[in-house]
Amino acid sequence: MDSARLKGNLDLLVLSVLADGPAHGYGIITMLRDRSDGAFDLAEGTVYPALHKLEKASHIMSWWDENGPRRRRMYDLTPQGKRQLAAERKRWLGFARGVQSVVGVPS
Repeated sequence: MDSARLKGNLDLLVLSVLADGPAHGYGIITMLRDRSDGAFDLAEGTVYPALHKLEKASHIMSWWDENGPRRRRMYDLTPQGKRQLAAERKRWLGFARGVQSVVGVPS
């Protein structure tokens, strides 16, 4: 995937995955890859900075999950993150409709 195209949409992708419920970092990476049929096979060095940025913006929250064999950092949407996801989806859909109109793909 072209990194320039991904950069502007990574927040939307991460927030969309977390809309299904809390997940740890590797789980988010796996869900992105699986849901996109491999198109978004992203490195940890791409996803973790995005998670930190989203947390700093109060769109997600994190905590340490001590259950299970390994301690894992879990992430989930905040109420502000849910609003941000709705705004990002609206922005993306408008952009996609515009691109489809220009390139001649029926909507």
